[in-house]
Amino acid sequence: MLPVILVASVLAAALGAWALVFAVAGRAVVLRQLIAGGVVEGALVVQGLVLAVEQVTGSFTGDPILLWGYLLVAMMLLPAAALAAFVERTRWSSVVLVVATFTIIVMELRMWQLWQA
Repeated sequence: MLPVILVASVLAAALGAWALVFAVAGRAVVLRQLIAGGVVEGALVVQGLVLAVEQVTGSFTGDPILLWGYLLVAMMLLPAAALAAFVERTRWSSVVLVVATFTIIVMELRMWQLWQA
């Protein structure tokens, strides 16, 4: 599970750094950033598949509701940030994307903690 969490976290961090540069420069989110958000979303989907396989095989013994809750909320953050980017075409769309990616990173760390318990 660690490799999938690391990949999702690194991709989210890269997107967050890119959005932070845009926010500091006062620029709105661009389509390429939303495509990169789709890549992060894909990594989260793969993480969900890995989690499902690990649960079915009995490798995960922690609280599945809490872990799935974190994963599903993390999966909803980027589409919500993309919607905000379409509605708000100012630098605040970049700020929303930064907050969403930072939140995903924190949730990934928490999922790793739950996986270790």
